[in-house]
Amino acid sequence: MRNYVCGHRADTPQDFLELALGTPVDLWLGVGGESEEERAARLDAARDILTDPQFSDLPDDLIRLAARVVEDHPDLFNVVPLARPARRRAVRKGVAA
Repeated sequence: MRNYVCGHRADTPQDFLELALGTPVDLWLGVGGESEEERAARLDAARDILTDPQFSDLPDDLIRLAARVVEDHPDLFNVVPLARPARRRAVRKGVAA
């Protein structure tokens, strides 16, 4: 089964997050082991994105709140595929359907 969000294919939980945010998640949360220089560059890029007219109607407080929630509760985004239950086959006396 393939999942599409607004015409974009989403194969992983990371894909869904990127489509929901409109940007890569790492841009907002960073990556392990990044240097201070890399962090500064990442935050600068994030600021540039937020100045884009596409995001002009999003209040800064809402963006800060969302980033804080994502950072404080990463478990909210532990998306796992659910196993499909096996189809039960009807069985008649001596004959499988």
